[in-house]
Amino acid sequence: MDIKQFEYKPLAHYSYAIVSDGKMAVIDPERDPKQYYDYAKAKDATIVAIIETHPHADFVSSHLEIHKETGATIYNSEKLGADYPHTSFDDGDHIMLGNIRLSAINTPGHSPDSITVVATEGTETALFTGDTLFIGDVGRPDLREKAGNTTAKRLELAEMMFDTMQTKFTALPDDAVVYPAHGAGSLCGKNLSEANSSTLGNERMGNWAFKENSKQDFINTLLDSQPFIPSYFGYDVDINKSGAPNLIPALEEVPFKEQSKANGVIVDIRAKEAFKKGHLKGSINIQAVSEEDKFETWLGAIIMPKEAFTLVINEAENRYKLLHRVAKIGYEKQLKQVITLADEDMENSATLDLSDFSKHPEKYTIVDIRNKSEVEQGKIFKSAISHPLNELRTTAKDIPTDRPIVVHCAGGYRSAAGSSVLQQMLNGPIIYDLSDDVKGFIQK
Repeated sequence: MDIKQFEYKPLAHYSYAIVSDGKMAVIDPERDPKQYYDYAKAKDATIVAIIETHPHADFVSSHLEIHKETGATIYNSEKLGADYPHTSFDDGDHIMLGNIRLSAINTPGHSPDSITVVATEGTETALFTGDTLFIGDVGRPDLREKAGNTTAKRLELAEMMFDTMQTKFTALPDDAVVYPAHGAGSLCGKNLSEANSSTLGNERMGNWAFKENSKQDFINTLLDSQPFIPSYFGYDVDINKSGAPNLIPALEEVPFKEQSKANGVIVDIRAKEAFKKGHLKGSINIQAVSEEDKFETWLGAIIMPKEAFTLVINEAENRYKLLHRVAKIGYEKQLKQVITLADEDMENSATLDLSDFSKHPEKYTIVDIRNKSEVEQGKIFKSAISHPLNELRTTAKDIPTDRPIVVHCAGGYRSAAGSSVLQQMLNGPIIYDLSDDVKGFIQK
């Protein structure tokens, strides 16, 4: 079976192309459709189908754009209530893609409208499980309480997931290859494997959700210690339900200015070292220096949907690369402008005396901006107060300001953003970023 997996690392997202007899189907495509067009051309294939396993919360899909540009049919569960042209794809439905039969199974649990796509050709079976079945885990059930056509409470969805895992995969063979929509690093589950595929037999043996559990034990395990929900998740569900506008025209609408200034909400994507040497007053440092940086996640966690902001980039030639990253979560609509900085009217960030902090931590207010689940596993500093980064713009007012403030996370990336948020929001105390030096305290 001719299957191509595409990976977008910052969101740990997998999308897929299946090709047979000159026809191609795309499953759970990301915002930029170019790679799918390029692959179809390389395979001398025509894209005839786009399948959405559910309306995604963590990224914006290009299903509507691909439909508009190729005429391919969009398939999804009728339960989704899609506002774009589509054909329902639910239990009992199938389509032929050349020699491959694509069937739908309703597999609710992550969302009420989730489906798994079963591809069969001869003796081969492949499962495109979306956010239902991951490698080593299953999708979280707490993202659809406030968004989507069919909303559902987390307990209700957890019960659905139990039924799905008990009944929906039983007739499928052990050698069926499992292709999920996400891997480790995604916030759509909590214990995802680094592996990008598996077999159903291996999952039956190793995935906790296939073990013999009472319904209540299953639900308790599933609901326990799920990661935080970024602000943009419900927003993206709604965008995907309606279909996003075509990418390139949307990006070309965003103004660009070199050597400029800005006011209002400002997101500076430069490396923390450059940011600390000079930045516009009030800027928030959400780094997008490498593909390893979780820029999209933290942009959508710190900046609210529909909140207007300016994006500061390092070089003009990186403009479209960074715009593409903003658009992955549908935030290009609220982007006022993209700028590079003029070398004037800049603020800098204070440098922490690490020796003094190590000897006299009591002289500082220590703010731990890690996620609640991380703090529950153990504090790095006993006196630290917990203010998770995704809530910091709301809770900053509750932080004492009578001493200098040291912000830390687990590795240095998030504390750059957290310290810049506090530098923007708190008057009086000096704000320090412990940055990468936190690793020395973890080892002690």
